[in-house]
Amino acid sequence: MTLRTAMTGLLTLAAACTPVLAIDAEHHARARDMADKAIAYLRSEQGPQGGWRHADDRPNFPAVSALAATGMLLDPRLDESDPDIAHAIDYVLSFRHPDGGIHDGVLTSYNTAICLSMLSEVRTPEAIAAIGPTREFLISLQYNEGFSGAPDSEDLTEPVSPDHPYYGGVGYGHHGRPDLSNVGFFVQALHDTGLSTEDDAYERALVFLSRVQMLDETNDFDYADGSTQGGFIYATVPNRESVEGVPGQSQAGEMDETLDDGTVASRLRSYGSMTYVGFKSLIYADLAPDDPRVVAARRWIEQNYTLNENPGLGDQGRYYYYLSLARALDAWGENEIAGTDWREALIDELASLQSESGAFTPVNDRWMESDPVLITAYALIALQVAMGNG
Repeated sequence: MTLRTAMTGLLTLAAACTPVLAIDAEHHARARDMADKAIAYLRSEQGPQGGWRHADDRPNFPAVSALAATGMLLDPRLDESDPDIAHAIDYVLSFRHPDGGIHDGVLTSYNTAICLSMLSEVRTPEAIAAIGPTREFLISLQYNEGFSGAPDSEDLTEPVSPDHPYYGGVGYGHHGRPDLSNVGFFVQALHDTGLSTEDDAYERALVFLSRVQMLDETNDFDYADGSTQGGFIYATVPNRESVEGVPGQSQAGEMDETLDDGTVASRLRSYGSMTYVGFKSLIYADLAPDDPRVVAARRWIEQNYTLNENPGLGDQGRYYYYLSLARALDAWGENEIAGTDWREALIDELASLQSESGAFTPVNDRWMESDPVLITAYALIALQVAMGNG
């Protein structure tokens, strides 16, 4: 063996053992510094109980603490042995009920799903033991033929058939009717905990997902008639009283859409955060890339890609939008969207929103985004995903 051959072999081996960055070294270093500052801020805001925003005079949202802990756990240098993370895990598990749910009596599915995703990142015996029962409880909250009610809801306590607008969905509980945001966290938790996509829970979720996608080809409800938008709306109905009419609900209102036959009609407007949540959920359900639902959602994303706002809602839900975008595009496995490297662009955009304290700056107060802890947790997870740590 010649020296050149030996050196070539060593260089090849070294290259194979060197991690490939999803972004260039400059952006990785920038994101790493931003994440470090965000983590330091979250540590400074962690309460003595181990969680964030704990209150003794009202129900708590362990999901907020789970989001903050998830952002920290995604850092490859940190794990459950970190004292602050360990404290946060104990805090979240303190809200676990005998039936497996993790909540404080409100927003049952929202809290349980987000906490379950966090537990999937933890390797302690307590966390591992909690995953199965918690996932089973979460699946019990999905509207289907065997549904019997949610702990914090009196809206519907009976089974629903596949033609019901609730079918396959999951709601907050007290609102009753299901929505795509909760379904997104639900599917995320199933995916994160490794549930097989052959499970019926995914098939049922796909029924709901098809009905909140503005695509006449696959949506069997009237509000999508003739629509080719391909993006997603929020819910099949605004409330229980509107179930019979099935009017659909979009937080972005309506738009004039030119239908296939050339006529112009008013249709519910697809919008950014829900479209990325829907797109990610279709991917997690293992739909083929050429499935018409996937193709249409990907087309909407290409046509409406931006980081300057949550398309259709402006600054409302902007940090949730960044989180949804990062997770969806990472799941898709494509770094370039609309001619832009979304990972590097997202890092640059988030850099413009981070304060010296490490917290991220609120831009709108809707959906609790006036809370710097919540939006910093969203942004930290988005940063970790952009760096390839998701």
